[in-house]
Amino acid sequence: MTCDRERLIRDSFKVPYAETLAARMGIKIVEASAARVVGTMPVSGNTQPYGLLHGGASCVLAETLGSLGSALHAGHDRITVGIEISATHHRSAARGEVTGVATRLHGGATMTTYEVVIADDLGRRICTSRLTCLLRDALPPADGIDSAGGAQPPSGYGP
Repeated sequence: MTCDRERLIRDSFKVPYAETLAARMGIKIVEASAARVVGTMPVSGNTQPYGLLHGGASCVLAETLGSLGSALHAGHDRITVGIEISATHHRSAARGEVTGVATRLHGGATMTTYEVVIADDLGRRICTSRLTCLLRDALPPADGIDSAGGAQPPSGYGP
């Protein structure tokens, strides 16, 4: 994979596009390679009604980090699609920031699996997640551009 492609993939996850879930959740990428991705997310704004970090927010952080690692692993002209995620929530977090570390467990030609450990500001593990992604050849969009001006996903991806 070229350095330019790796840079573009990393940058696409760093740029705070207003229309991405990761941006809305305040996720920031700290470090990224195919083998290991580190990112942070604030607890504030990502809580459930009791003021604790929402379990779904932990899953969003885990999938964001694992997907970035998988995209870096996939190589030139390939895309990655999450196909399974699981999470075990060990303890709660009520303030501060959480840090996720995604570590590649398997990196094959068609599939990747990452373990994502999420810890609080004190380094205590709050969640362990596992993400599996399918790797596919990237296909050009059927029409090229959708009505909103963005690139369309290849046929067979999404609704």
